[in-house]
Amino acid sequence: QVQLVESGGGLVQAGGSLRLSCAASGRTFSTYVMGWFRQAPGKEREFVATISNTGAVTRYIDSVKGRFTISRDNAKNMVYLQMNSLKPEDTAVYYCAARRTDGIFDYWGQGTQVTVSS
Repeated sequence: QVQLVESGGGLVQAGGSLRLSCAASGRTFSTYVMGWFRQAPGKEREFVATISNTGAVTRYIDSVKGRFTISRDNAKNMVYLQMNSLKPEDTAVYYCAARRTDGIFDYWGQGTQVTVSS
């Protein structure tokens, strides 16, 4: 089982940057695929980015490609989301999630608010 705690959210002006962090518990962190999702007010939760258990493979939603970078440090049980050139439409609660390589995302953090002002 994995417990996830996000941090790093906040208020930033358009064009600015934030780095989200997700701390994971457990000794098997390196066996999990990790992801970032977000949910804006009145909208459904959407996938943002994922990273394979080794960190070799990453995927992004088209709207963040070239602006966001997902990374992980398996020695520290951490996953990160570097967000650059932020836009007001990036405003949402961002969630860290984990899944086994052959499973679904069934471990979730509590979320961290990101607000981008215009």
